[in-house]
Amino acid sequence: TSIGRSAFYGCSSLSSITIPNSVTSIGNSAFYKCSSLSSITIPNSVINIANYAFEYCYELSSIYCLAKTPPAISSKTFDFDDIETIYVPKSSIDDYKSKWSRFSTKIRPMSRYGEFNIKSKTLTTALVEAKL
Repeated sequence: TSIGRSAFYGCSSLSSITIPNSVTSIGNSAFYKCSSLSSITIPNSVINIANYAFEYCYELSSIYCLAKTPPAISSKTFDFDDIETIYVPKSSIDDYKSKWSRFSTKIRPMSRYGEFNIKSKTLTTALVEAKL
């Protein structure tokens, strides 16, 4: 399953989301200009995040990426300046810093607490499928 192109374009009501485990890719501009989005959780099932997927999400400060293998991204997947921290599995830090080199200074290990108790609004599969 993928979150389609511009699926949530400009959705200002999203503040914090958890992508469902059934999602393997996030399409171009999927969350483009989601002005209130401050944190996202990307499951280990996601292998690709397309161009502009999270561009112009100026409130986006925290990303929790649960995948041990970093998903493929482009230089325009996220707005660099606004992101404060990208949390990844501790065992994958070097791989993320290599593959997501633009963000290497912002990548931090998830604590056990962070991996299992991420506080965010769950984006349901039904909502994703409705927007595909």
